[in-house]
Amino acid sequence: MAASQRKVIESGAADKRKDRVVHARFSTSEIAVIARVAADAGMTISAFMRSLTLEGAGVRPFFTDDDRAILDLLLSDMRAIGVNLNQLARAANSSGHVDAKAISAQTADIQKVVAAVMLELRRFAARGAQRRRGAA
Repeated sequence: MAASQRKVIESGAADKRKDRVVHARFSTSEIAVIARVAADAGMTISAFMRSLTLEGAGVRPFFTDDDRAILDLLLSDMRAIGVNLNQLARAANSSGHVDAKAISAQTADIQKVVAAVMLELRRFAARGAQRRRGAA
């Protein structure tokens, strides 16, 4: 889809009457799950499916540029921790000795990055739910 088409859909989707219908078939159990998840998100089934469809097709992005920048920084931190853990493992394997201080420091770093990732994912999820409901 062209960027101009995306802009039209993004800018007009919230304020125009939804007068077109797309049919899709689901089993009874699938509809039950969809209805439950939509209700949990505070949405109608139609709004929920529309949101998933537009985001899944790339019309509305899952992540903003700021989100991607934050995720890139977190990924960079995770890579650095991985490199340090590999160095610790090599040193332990070659010497047969484990540096408890170094492992403790790496564990603390891992816990910080995991906490940051969890906070960001919760923020993304909350913002996405608000955006789907039209609150953001």
